[in-house]
Amino acid sequence: MMPRLRNWVAAGTDPIDQTCSTQATMPLLIVYGSLKEGFPNFHVNKGRRLSGSYQTVEQHEFWLFNGQLPCLLPGTGTGKHVVGQLFDVSNEALAAMDALERVGEPGGYRRIEIAVRAQDDGRQGPVNAYVYVQDPALLTLPGQHIGPIAEYTQEHAKRLRW
Repeated sequence: MMPRLRNWVAAGTDPIDQTCSTQATMPLLIVYGSLKEGFPNFHVNKGRRLSGSYQTVEQHEFWLFNGQLPCLLPGTGTGKHVVGQLFDVSNEALAAMDALERVGEPGGYRRIEIAVRAQDDGRQGPVNAYVYVQDPALLTLPGQHIGPIAEYTQEHAKRLRW
């Protein structure tokens, strides 16, 4: 069972960064964990996947909380370039994934905007995309946390328990 944490979003701030406006039609979302195609929570992800793999432009700390729950931390400069899948998403699809990730709830994720780039195409410049991040204080709780890692794999997903 996931421990309940205090609400880590500062009072008076929005747990969702609403500034992802570089796309003409729908926002982009990079997923790095269980929302990826072929992973346990993909059924909730109703976005349209863009081909290829993408990675964060900045380095981020990406951990498996208790060896199982994928948690990207919001700070940059340490960790790794995290690999994920990029999706065009509607507001309705974002709302469903926000509910799964418990955005705005104590112990839930926050959705922010970051820069990502295609992993295998140096000609394409970075784009802005939403991503779900977790409170760094989560890693101060007892448990065997694994990381930082660059990519969430099927082997990691086998350990995920709800």
